[in-house]
Amino acid sequence: MSKKLPTRQEDYSLWYNELVKRAGLAENSAVRGCMVIKPYGYAIWEKMQRQLDDMFKRTGHENAYFPLFVPKSLFEAEEKNAEGFAKECAVVTHYRLQTDPDRPGKLRVDPNAKLEEELVVRPTSEAIIWSTYKNWIQSYRDLPLLINQWANVVRWEMRTRLFLRTAEFLWQEGHTAHATAEEAVAETRQMLDVYAEFAEEHMALPVVKGVKTPNERFAGAEDTYCIEALMQDGKALQAGTSHFLGQNFAKAFDVQFANKEGGLEHVWGTSWGVSTRLMGALVMAHSDDEGLVLPPKLAPIQVVIVPIYKTGELDALLERIRPIQQGLIARGIAVKVDARDTERPGFKFAEWEMKGVPVRLAIGARDLDAGTVEVARRDTKEKMSLPLADIVASVDQLLTDIQSNIYNKALKFRETHTTRVDSYDEFKRMLDEEPGFLLAHYDGTSETEERIKEETKATVRCLALAEPDEDGVCMVTGKPSVRRAYFARAY
Repeated sequence: MSKKLPTRQEDYSLWYNELVKRAGLAENSAVRGCMVIKPYGYAIWEKMQRQLDDMFKRTGHENAYFPLFVPKSLFEAEEKNAEGFAKECAVVTHYRLQTDPDRPGKLRVDPNAKLEEELVVRPTSEAIIWSTYKNWIQSYRDLPLLINQWANVVRWEMRTRLFLRTAEFLWQEGHTAHATAEEAVAETRQMLDVYAEFAEEHMALPVVKGVKTPNERFAGAEDTYCIEALMQDGKALQAGTSHFLGQNFAKAFDVQFANKEGGLEHVWGTSWGVSTRLMGALVMAHSDDEGLVLPPKLAPIQVVIVPIYKTGELDALLERIRPIQQGLIARGIAVKVDARDTERPGFKFAEWEMKGVPVRLAIGARDLDAGTVEVARRDTKEKMSLPLADIVASVDQLLTDIQSNIYNKALKFRETHTTRVDSYDEFKRMLDEEPGFLLAHYDGTSETEERIKEETKATVRCLALAEPDEDGVCMVTGKPSVRRAYFARAY
């Protein structure tokens, strides 16, 4: 392997960037601001996608696909949404190239191929989807309409970071229509719960469920619910959002339905999404200075077997290893036998450690003769010798233990980095000295929120759903406050 990673303590940002590249997750592309997701990284995303898709379908949603391009007039229809995304839009203005008469072998945009109407490359799909829903929804019998799409979106970013902020990224976006506000709010909350369950059960990532302030709300929504996670540098990361859209998009696109009494009403909408930012969260929440630490439920390879052999012994050893491999596969465990004869065991150990494989088995003929197997777990770096007779069941249980341990370690970190503060001076000191979630009173005004953001770079991450009301005074203005908000600096 190449030289050691920078440590988290030395340079957290450099550690993250180097780890994403060295672990084979992604790399920068020839297109500025865009990334190439490499096979190992994409395999993790596929596991995320598969699990989430199953959860969506269990809650009654169906997948569809809508165009990448949105006519500008449709994009403009919901004014807050258009204004909110306007500065991030990539826009198609022409539909053809031609050879450049002044530069042989080169191309230029054909000036005669200007589009009658510019097309926005989707930064989000509400406009194109709600314009379609107008044709799909006529009666209360057509409701609820529960649609999800897996897609790519483009939001023009100048300062990019692999997975966390790129000009193009992958995501899913759910868009649903309902007969009543109550149904739409219930849908919004249900999908927030789905995201939280996925984060905690599969990513081993504890999250805070809450609602955004008006300043942080999705453009065009009445309410935005979110899950917020804490990374190892004390910064927060928004891991998923679910929006109650009210009737804003239904009115903008005139999506009405005949109710049971025969009257016409506008439908009530939601949208919700998670993206490849989750990959960044997975890396930053759990990994260490030796490489990735992957929760077993999302690891593309859950167990790697490294044969330990002398020249000429490999084929015979692989035959003896095969029953162990097949036993693990029979339990649904993703296992790889690293039988490369071009690398030494030490190199293989370091490589699979960097890639975060949860369990490593080092197996030699002498071990098998003695009826033992050397087992190493990635999360604690603990090595143990386990009986060969029980190895499949032992490894299966070990994977369960690792999943729980990774979650509990992240939860403990969050608990020790969540602080209640009462003064603005203490708030500012904690942000610099012991960053994490800060629970503080503020007066709830946009002006105070903006002032805190400008002066400290911290934002209100959410008003936590589980946080009780509590009378207090704003740490900045001294005005009354009825509850504490979660603040943090964030990605």
